[in-house]
Amino acid sequence: MAPLPEKLRLSLARGSAGDGAPDWVVLDLHGHYPTHRSNAPVQDLLQRTESFEALTARLEKISRAAWVRGVLVRLGDLKAGLATAHAIGLALGRLAERKRVVGYVPQVTMRTLLATATLTEVVAPESAEVSLPGFAAEQVFYGAFLGRHGITFENLRIREYKSALTRFSEDHMDEYNREQLTAYLRSAEHSWLTHVPRARGADDESLFETTLTNAQQLLDVGLVTRIAYDDEIVTPVDQHWGRTVELLMPDLTVRKVGRKADGVAVVPVVGPIVSGRSRGTPPLPFLPGPMSGSDSVVAALRKADRDEHTRAIVLFVDSPGGSALASDLVCRAVARCTKPVVAVMGEVAGSGGYYVLAQADHVVADPYTITGSIGVVVGKPVLSQFDDRHGLRPEVVGRDRALFESPHRPFSDDERAWAEKMMDEVYVRFVDRVAAGRNLGRERVDEIGRGRIWSGRDAKEIGLVDELGDLDAGLAAARRLGGLPDDAPVRTVSAGPNLPGLPTFGKDAAGALGSLWPFGSEKVLTWFDRSVTIR
Repeated sequence: MAPLPEKLRLSLARGSAGDGAPDWVVLDLHGHYPTHRSNAPVQDLLQRTESFEALTARLEKISRAAWVRGVLVRLGDLKAGLATAHAIGLALGRLAERKRVVGYVPQVTMRTLLATATLTEVVAPESAEVSLPGFAAEQVFYGAFLGRHGITFENLRIREYKSALTRFSEDHMDEYNREQLTAYLRSAEHSWLTHVPRARGADDESLFETTLTNAQQLLDVGLVTRIAYDDEIVTPVDQHWGRTVELLMPDLTVRKVGRKADGVAVVPVVGPIVSGRSRGTPPLPFLPGPMSGSDSVVAALRKADRDEHTRAIVLFVDSPGGSALASDLVCRAVARCTKPVVAVMGEVAGSGGYYVLAQADHVVADPYTITGSIGVVVGKPVLSQFDDRHGLRPEVVGRDRALFESPHRPFSDDERAWAEKMMDEVYVRFVDRVAAGRNLGRERVDEIGRGRIWSGRDAKEIGLVDELGDLDAGLAAARRLGGLPDDAPVRTVSAGPNLPGLPTFGKDAAGALGSLWPFGSEKVLTWFDRSVTIR
């Protein structure tokens, strides 16, 4: 049997009173959880990664196993984004409706408590490490560093909140970016306090002002329900391969039946949005992750719309956007679907990530999702001072505008005016798409646009989102709109690559390294920079 993914260690145990066959499952959850399964199963196996989608499928299988009396979920260093941590908590809550589920948190953090918030039993060891400081954002600005090396950065943007390229062009955070990040963090903390402490007895943000350092204090304020070590909850047993294989093997019967029954099709849009076909994840850390190509996403939407067994479509978006052209092509395909389309947001559905779903029939976001960022950017690095310092002499023959993208010269006044005209046109089109899809006036969309990000919670208040929830809520909405029963099957439809595209180093090295900039020659971007670290 292949080794288990690093982020999902599954073992069996007996309840404290048991002495026969194992009747408990022990799940170890830690690390990052990409929200959707990639199109590179071979690479996933090699890297031993586990997606949130695969985790929820595993939890569903555990819930159906008649011999399972309980599940111990041990959460270690959970690095998943806030929306994913919340979604894990909702998934564990659904499991807890059918099985006894105990959360075990040796590392008590904002994320581990969020992931166990729906459980009635949360246990910490006496020696638990406790860190509950609230949330903060951190972003590194490279403007001064680049300037010292003779590199500047052209940054044209619509409008003041659009910060996608400012970390390269500036040496500090401007007031608008600080304002929108502060608002997001305030919303995230409000949501966390709603989801976690109020369920256990704490009542307001004064929790973040206190100095909680040990398990007894957590028990006193109600953030955990018991102090114990994991072996006081269950007794580990030697591997029981029959029951382990039962939980790990895919349910082929369900899949076979699902293909023949009316159901919901899920079309994922994960990673930067680019023109052309989707691209897999090369197994090298310095190259970009999965990218959603407009040709692939549009083909998947059309395939789902034509399928006689598909009654509704879920567009799952976890993307910071990218190409304005590619985003508009996907948006149009969504609008032309003859079947209901429900959009579900993951960690981020910003800029082009919001553009593609703006005309869905129903929009679902997690309270912690980063969304909005309705704006446009054009930019490029400028190496003219660097060239002078190092004796590089670019020579030009022909028309200047043909060198618009050249990094060896800044934009001329004529080029700047040309770019700003293109940006204005893209922004007007973006606003029009949102206004039509969300049934809002253009003036209102412009007011809440201007490149500003919103939390999912705040986006619902201003009309960009219809419902707060996770993928399960989106599937429920799709079944309702499609006139389907609550247990109608779900199928993922993707026209992406089956295997990752590996970079070639040698005579094609320049082309491989060029993929670090995923947008090709496209000049106008609807892109939200995900470099901000939320801690």
